[in-house]
Formats: sequence, structure tokens, C-alpha cells
Amino acid sequence: MNFESLDPGLAEFAPAMHSALDPVLDAHLNPNLLQNVELDPEGVALEALPVQESVHIMEGVYSELHSVVAEVGVPVSVSHFDLHEEMLWVGSHGGHATSFFGPALERYSSFQVNGSDDIRQIQSLENGILFLTKNNLKYMARGGLIIFDYLLDESEDMHSLLLTDSSTLLVGGLQNHVLEIDLNTVQETQKYAVEIPGVTIMRQTNRFFFCGHTSGKISLRDLRSFKVEHEFDAFSGSLSDFDVHGNLLAACGFSSRLTGLACDRFLKVYDLRMMRAITPLQVHVDPAFLRFIPTYTSRLAIISQSGQCQFCEPTGLANPADIFHVNPVGPLLMTFDVSASKQALAFGDSEGCVHLWTDSPEPSFNPYSRETEFALPCLVDSLPPLDWSQDLLPLSLIPVPLTSDTLLSDWPAANSIPAPRRAPPVDAEILRTMKKVGFIGYAPNPRTRLRNQIPYRLKESDSEFDSFSQVTESPIGREEEPHLHMVSKKYRKVTIKYSKLGLEDFDFKHYNKTLFAGLEPHIPNAYCNCMIQVLYFLEPVRCLIQNHLCQKEFCLACELGFLFHMLDLSRGDPCQGSNFLRAFRTIPEASALGLILADSDEASGKGNLARLIQRWNRFILTQLHQDMQELEVPQAYRGAGGSFCSSGDSIIGQLFSCEVENCSLCRCGSETVRASSTLLFTLSYPEDKTGKNFDFAQVLKRSMCLEQNTQAWCDNCEKYQPTIQTRNIRHLPDILVINCEVNSSKEADFWRIQAEVAFKMAIKKHGGEIKNKEFALADRKELGSPEGLLLCPSIEELKNVWLPFSIRMKMTKNKGLDVCNWTDGDEVQWGPARAEEEHGVYVYDLMATVVHILDSRTGGSLVAHIKVGETYHQRKEGVTHQQWYLFNDFLIEPIDKHEAVQFDMNWKVPAILYYVKRNLNSRYNLNIKNPIEASVLMAEASLARKQRKTHTTFIPLMLNEMPQVGDLVGLDAEFVTLNEEEAELRSDGTKSTIKPSQMSVARITCVRGQGPNEGIPFIDDYISTQEQVVDYLTQYSGIKPGDLDAKISSKHLTTLKSTYLKLRFLIDIGVKFVGHGLQKDFRVINLMVPKDQVLDTVYLFHMPRKRMISLRFLAWYFLDLKIQGETHDSIEDARTALQLYRKYLELSKNGTEPESFHKVLKSLYEKGRKMDWKVPEPESQTSPKNAAVFSSVLAL
Repeated sequence: MNFESLDPGLAEFAPAMHSALDPVLDAHLNPNLLQNVELDPEGVALEALPVQESVHIMEGVYSELHSVVAEVGVPVSVSHFDLHEEMLWVGSHGGHATSFFGPALERYSSFQVNGSDDIRQIQSLENGILFLTKNNLKYMARGGLIIFDYLLDESEDMHSLLLTDSSTLLVGGLQNHVLEIDLNTVQETQKYAVEIPGVTIMRQTNRFFFCGHTSGKISLRDLRSFKVEHEFDAFSGSLSDFDVHGNLLAACGFSSRLTGLACDRFLKVYDLRMMRAITPLQVHVDPAFLRFIPTYTSRLAIISQSGQCQFCEPTGLANPADIFHVNPVGPLLMTFDVSASKQALAFGDSEGCVHLWTDSPEPSFNPYSRETEFALPCLVDSLPPLDWSQDLLPLSLIPVPLTSDTLLSDWPAANSIPAPRRAPPVDAEILRTMKKVGFIGYAPNPRTRLRNQIPYRLKESDSEFDSFSQVTESPIGREEEPHLHMVSKKYRKVTIKYSKLGLEDFDFKHYNKTLFAGLEPHIPNAYCNCMIQVLYFLEPVRCLIQNHLCQKEFCLACELGFLFHMLDLSRGDPCQGSNFLRAFRTIPEASALGLILADSDEASGKGNLARLIQRWNRFILTQLHQDMQELEVPQAYRGAGGSFCSSGDSIIGQLFSCEVENCSLCRCGSETVRASSTLLFTLSYPEDKTGKNFDFAQVLKRSMCLEQNTQAWCDNCEKYQPTIQTRNIRHLPDILVINCEVNSSKEADFWRIQAEVAFKMAIKKHGGEIKNKEFALADRKELGSPEGLLLCPSIEELKNVWLPFSIRMKMTKNKGLDVCNWTDGDEVQWGPARAEEEHGVYVYDLMATVVHILDSRTGGSLVAHIKVGETYHQRKEGVTHQQWYLFNDFLIEPIDKHEAVQFDMNWKVPAILYYVKRNLNSRYNLNIKNPIEASVLMAEASLARKQRKTHTTFIPLMLNEMPQVGDLVGLDAEFVTLNEEEAELRSDGTKSTIKPSQMSVARITCVRGQGPNEGIPFIDDYISTQEQVVDYLTQYSGIKPGDLDAKISSKHLTTLKSTYLKLRFLIDIGVKFVGHGLQKDFRVINLMVPKDQVLDTVYLFHMPRKRMISLRFLAWYFLDLKIQGETHDSIEDARTALQLYRKYLELSKNGTEPESFHKVLKSLYEKGRKMDWKVPEPESQTSPKNAAVFSSVLAL
């Protein structure tokens, strides 16, 4: 650099003030690179030159103009030049924002943006400033007032934002998606999936969005669809910064070395016209930030964290003479930004100092900046001073306006009386769950309000239909305030209380005293449990679904059949639909319809469950219809309507489909007729405000034979015209499904009014015969009538009832449909329903009602009333009768039939109705033929691309090795975690599990239990998963990242369905499984195994009221084996369990000498307590297998 042209005044500047300008050679640079640099002719060291206090700024050369402290000691996290005003914005790691006005950096405003997280990016808009923190986007005025505060999900970790236009913003971070937010509505409008997670930098040109990833890659994405168009693999380690200008993209980052990540001194430069890399640019500093500063040329500014800055051309060679030094107060530079005018550079360091470098003495930050508004000074009229020490000083010296109105301070006497504030009542749920220790009560937090907030209400206001307030039932004060306890206890949302033992000590029998199986509610999207029960108790659906089996990995019909099989085997124990719901989450249509709920929405009850379950009802019928179309069983249907069902129709279509004829009549007289079919109907309510009586049959007919006016295309007129559209029924379904669509107070009021009218008519019809339920029951007992028959309905049974138990439908000759309510007395008048079917008359009986329980405390829930038929009672209880039951997840309770049709619209809202034709079961073949064959155990190909025969860990069964009834099979399974456990710490220090961790099976191993190949595995499957794994639990499972990925795994990788079929075949054939802790294994795999087919060593070697013993300790104690050293291996564990079972038979003499085996267990527990249940190291102690004590025990 030639110093002759510099200002002479620069010859006397103080080194302490401007030592950063000294061209000290960097230690990494070659001294020969400075051979063309012109130094001082006198040979005087540059460090010795004096420096004056005021430094003149040369035009075109960047020099430091000002430095200012934003926040002492707090690192600067981001800096940003305002695009509309002459201001510089700075954000700190403490969440504080500060703005400086003009080149002099005068402090303009300073305010706190976030209390705990650092500010990660700042974007200026016309009316305010956007601040991005970890999971919060805040829009504030330049003075500090909040315009909006948008909270993101707590799991988000945002790092970058990009303003695509004046009202649209993209926000990205370490998760696998980018959010699009509309700034006008402050709502999330799109969520774009990102294949490579970790979007930390975003840029935009008129051709692409540019996303920089933490993995070192840069993806170019389409401006409309956000799909990847190109991808540059810039650095092997990580990306530090990049910028785009014209047709060039330059990036700096880190490369992987043997010792870790190292800063790469080669800048990667890409030509965006040819989409390829050009010659890398070698620089002489460690690049951490870079920006294009296009003035006369496309210069690049490269800055290191130590304060070195170098300018160079992206396609030229870097000259070490172009290096200057920023003198940070702290050890590191944390942020860097360039003004829109390119005249100013801003640096922020780790000590909270901001440095402004400019290329002119009076720079402007923007080419055209608007004027900045400043706070007005406080203007106070000059008033005479008052000496308050003088008692006689007249206060009238202070002018007060003359007024005749009552002053604000003149409160009436009634409001001036002091009165204590009434304390709010303690939440009834807290009182109900409270446990007292001495005089102190402990209760879990019911989470009905925010922490440390107690609402005071002077008057309880009446709530609207959709958001009524509800207080739960409490044993305290139940008689004093009965009006508060609206929801009956059995209808409330049930939850599982978890303990240290998980579910083992939870008393499900308290909630279900029947032999029918409930469903557990803690699985994501388990809101559909009630509908699964409804489909299960439809006998033709249950049988036909279980006969279905196909090759699709995620087939809802197959998974529903597996779940129905579990419900068949259960004897009152609850089941869980985890595999079915897992397949449900993979269906794209389910996500598109909004049926996949987030955990937070499901827990808080944000979703409208009534609408959700009705959409789910339509979806599941359509999906089952599609899944079963290809595998139709022609012999299944024996009804007379075979001509209706085409060869492409499914059994679901035969059961639920109703063929309709849609007619469109244009005003020109042209009529169009189209035939179609529907699987369900939606109720359409009449417009009536007079309280007129409508039978349910009338509303149903109006909904089925719908007539409406709408705009439609007319081929005759060749344009859209007002048309009258009518729907006629051509063929009635065997099962009539109705969505009630009670989604607002308008529909709820219609049900309420019709129930009141029906109640008055019933009172009038029966006259004085109606009594209270207690008197009606007493009269029935006196007359000796059966308990199920009432001579006359009671008042309680007639309240809130509008829905009939049966309806009668008749197809008329002119394509019409007659619908009427049907009672048992009508059968005497019209004759049996079976005889009338020959004339097109059908009687439908109510089989199930699904209702939405409104409860603001829990967010509401869904329950079902189901009329369970004779065949189910015959299988489960050995009796033949029909009974209505309430199904509330795992709570099952018999109810009176009138309760199934009573809907108190304040808390119990109908959602779905199922009517079935009488004698439905006689129309279908109800035999279940197990579709799973022995071929599922044969050899199959692995999904893993890198799997080789040399890596095979098992030998498939040969034909002569097929298992028989009673054969032993050693089983072990390993799992990974999909969702972490949610727990809270009680006030007494104990831990309470709110929601258990969600596990997924990752490996299943089965070993032969007998024969010449005993102990050799015949199944060792790694289960491929498409869901995100939170924890591989490698220490306990032996599963490593990549083992479940088909692209890189070397294991025998299969689908969960494939392995599930193998285990189902083994269960159905009657083998006995031997393992350790099989109850949890079968639970996570989602299998129901009869208890006589399970030989669990954790219970074989267990004494009552004692701890469970680990497999590792049992193997060391009895078998002298050291297993589970660093990780678990399922093959080793399954073999060990088999050997332990053999040892159990040996010690107990096949179970004939329990007393001698009890002594063995006693010695085992004594040894375990002495050793604290830890297996000793190899050199410390040998197994007691060969010890004299153990030999003497065996001699017993």
C-alpha cells in the first residue's frame, strides 16, 4: 500500500487510539506475500508512528468512525442497518435491543425483546422492526411498543428469517421445516418440509431462495413451491456464511479434519448460470462472515472472528495488502452487517461494543432515508414555586379549572366502606385428589390456569354453547352445589395414572368390570377409539376385516383386522391401537384432511373433536372401501341385492354404500341425471324459529333426499346457471351412517327444542301414567315384570330424547322414499319387518351413537353408546342377550338403553349415528378364516441396500422345522424412543408421570427352543421406521443410528407388518414364548398373547412382594454367563432366557417341587441384596454356580 498519497496529518496519530490500523502480518501468512508492499523509506517500524486523536476518513477507504457500547459485558448477537431510516439496530445475547441514530451512533431507543433467549435476527419494515428469537417472532415499533408477539412451538429452534415481500415472511431453524407467516393476519400459512434440517441462513434473488444448512450444504429452491431445484455441497463440516450477488454465490465454512472441524481458508464460489463451482478463492484470514459490497466492482468483504477484514474480487486473487483490522473490545467479533448504501460497515463484539466503519466522513446508511421521529421534549408551563413549609401558603395559587360536576375523588359512601375480598374457592379437582400427611394436603396441579394466577369473578356469566364453564364432581360440597356437577363421572375424560411400575399396578378392573376390551387413550390421535369400538361391534365388519390381508405396508384394513383380533382375545384387559394409528399417520389423505392432531392440540383440546370424528368417520369408511376393493371375497355376501354390487365393489361398499341419483334441472328446462354412491349421510336441519315439531324421520328424509339451489354448468346454455339439484335414493344400505353436524349453537338449539317438544307430547300421550323412575321400578317389581321391561317409561327416561330407536324406510314405485319413526308397538300393527322386506320396506335399529362430551377443564372427549349383540356376549360371557354399553376409552359400563338417546346439549352433543337393518347378520357369512399362512416364516429379502449374506444373523425355518402346538420359542425385542416421557415433580418431591414415553419396536429376535438347531435364531428382523427417532437407547437396545435406515443399514431390515405377521402366525399356531419381561415387549409390538402361551423368566424367578430381577443377574447367578456388557443383544438375551427356563425346570423338577425351588429363590434374593444386585467384575468374584452353598441348595 502506498502511503505517499495519504493525508499528512496521519503522520502523528496515537498508537493507543488506532492500533487496529497497523498492518501487522498475520502468523499464518507467508512473508514473501508482502514483497510488493511499499514500506516506510526510513525503515521506522509502523508501530512507532505517533497517532493523533482525530482520524480523518479518506474517501473510498473504510476506517473506523465511531465505537459505542450497546450493553456492557453482554455479547452482541446480531446487527442490522435499518432499511428505511438512518439507524443501526443491535441485538444482544440477553434478549435486549438497542438502536443508534446516524453516523454519530446516538442512542435512539433501547428495550427488552425477550427475557431469556438471544436475538438471532433483525429485519426492518416500514412500520416497525421484526425480532427473531429461539421460538418467538416479535414485531415492535421503533420506540419499543409491541405490535404483535407470535409464539412458535416450544420445540422450535429458529435461526433465520427472510422477508419475501412486504407481508410474507419465511422462518427457518434447526428443525426439518420452514414456516411461512403472513404478517397481515399474523398466522402460519404454509409449512414447507426441508429434506436437510438446519436452515440457519436464507437469501433471495429474483430466481431462487437460497438456504444454508448446518451440514455445509446450500440448497436453491423454487420461489413458488419451495422445492429444491439445485444443491451445492459446499463444506464437509459446517457452513459459516454465504452471500449472493448477480450470478455469483460465495460461501465460507468449516471442513472436517482428523482433530475436528477447522476453518477453511478457501471460499467456495459458484456460477449460478451454469450451476457449478468455479475456482475457489484462497484468502489470508479465517473467514467467519462475508458480504458482497458491489460499488464499482463486485468486491467481497471477508471478516474473521479475531477482527481481520480482507477485501478481494471473487474471481481474482486475494492480496494480503487489502487486510485491515477491527479492534474489538472483546476477544471475538460476533456479528457483521453492511448498510444498503455500502458506505458503512457495522461490527459487534463479545463485550457488547459496536464499531462503525465508513468510507466517508459523513456517510448515509440508505440511498433515500425518511426522517426519523424523535420524542417531543416535555413542555411544562412555568408555575410559581410553592414553599410547602409555610402553613399559610394558599393552594389557590395552583390554577384549577372551574367545574360543577362531581369530582372523580368524590366516591359515594357505599363504595367507601372497606370490605375484604372474598377468597376464590379451591378447585374441586384439587380437593378430590388431595392426600393428607398430618395437617398438610398434597395434590397434583390440575393445570386449569396459568401458574400464580387466580381469577376473581364478581358474577358468573352464562357461557355460550361452544365454551361453557364446568366444574368437576368433588366429594366435598357435592350436595351443596349440585348444579355445578353437570357431567356425570363416567362420561368424563379418563386418564391413566402411571407409577414406577408403569401400568402394572393400575387397576383397569375398577373402570371395566366386563369381559370386553377397552382402548388406551395416551397414544397420539387416540381420539378415534370410540369409532374403532363401533366398527368392531358391527359383526359383519369385524369378520370381514379380519379375513382381509394384503401386501401393502400401511394398510388400514389390515391393521384394523389385527386390532380386532386383539379385542377378540382380550378378557377385559385394555388394548392399544398403536400400530393402527401409526399406519393412520402415514396416510397422506389423513394429513390433508387435518385428521392428524399434534400432541399439544390433543392435550389442550384445541381441535373441535365433534367435527374431527365426523371427518374421521367419512375417511375411514372410504379408506377401508379402497383397501378392500382389490381383495373382495365373492362368497361373503348372500343377500338379495347382489345386482347392485359390481365386481369392483368391496364388502365395505356392500355394507355401507347407498346408490343415489343426482338430478340437476336448469331454468332452461334441461335436466341432467348422474348416478353415484355415498357411504354416509349428513343431517341437514330445516330453518325454523317457531318451535315447530319435526320428527327425526322427517329431518333424515330431508337430508337423504336433499334438494338445493346452486350454480352449476349447463351444457344446453353453455354457461353456469342457477339449477335445482335433487337427490333420489335408488338402493338403501345395510348400515345407515349419519353425521349429525351439530357444530354450532344453532343446531344445538334445534335438538334442544325438538327434545322439549317430544317430551311434552310424550307426557300428553301417556297422561298420568308417567312416574318418576323410582316409582316406575317399584310398580314393575310388584307386578313381577322382568327388569329390562318397563310398563311405562319414567320422566327421567323421556327427557332430552328426540332420537328414535328404530326407523322404517320404504322405497316407492316413483323413486321416492318414505321414512318414519318405528316403535315396537308398530310391529303389531304392520307385521314383522322381515316379511315386509320383500315389498321394499326395511326397518333400521339404532346400533351406536357417538357423542362429544363438552368439558372445558379437560378439553372435552368422545364416547360411544353401543348396543352389543348376542354373538359378542356368547363369545365373551357365555350368555345370549343384547345390552347397551358406554365405551369411554378403557372405561366400559352397561347403561340403560334410554341413556344412549338422551342428549343434554349443555354437555352431551351427538356426533355420529349408526342404524343397521334388522337381521343384518343373517345376510353375511360370518366365518373368520385366518389369512396368515406359514409362508410368512420363509426367507424374505431385506429392505436394506447394503445388506449382504455375510451379515445374516439367522437361519429361516425349513419346512420340516415348522412349529407345532406347545413348541418353545425364545423371544426378545429391542426398542427406540419416538417421544420422551412427560413428567412433573410433586410438591412432596415424588415424580408423577403425565404421559409415558412412546416406544417403537426396532428389532425382534426369535430363536429355536428345541431340536438339533436349538438356540439358533430363525427371526432377527430390524424394523424400518419412517418416524423420527428421539433416542436409539443404544446402551440398552444395541440399536445404532443408521441401523433402521434402508439406505445405509447393513442389517436384515423389514417392515413392522412383515414381522408382525410372523409373530401372529406363531401365536395362532400355539407356540409358547420364553423371554424376560415379555409383557412390555408384546405391549409395544401391539400383540395380545394368551397367558398360557407366555413363559416369562422375570416371573418364574420372582418371589411375591419382592423386586424383579434382571436377566443379567439371573444369567450370572444360575448360568455363570456375563451378558449385556456394553450393549444389549436380542439374540443373546433370547438364548439366555431359554437356558434359564431349562434351569427353572431342572431346579423345580418340572414344577413338582415348589418348596425346594422356593429355597433356591430365597438364596438368590439373599445373594442379590448382598451384592446390591450388581454383577461383579470378572476378576473380583466368580459365579456362585460352582460354590459349595449353591451345590448344597441343589442337593435339596
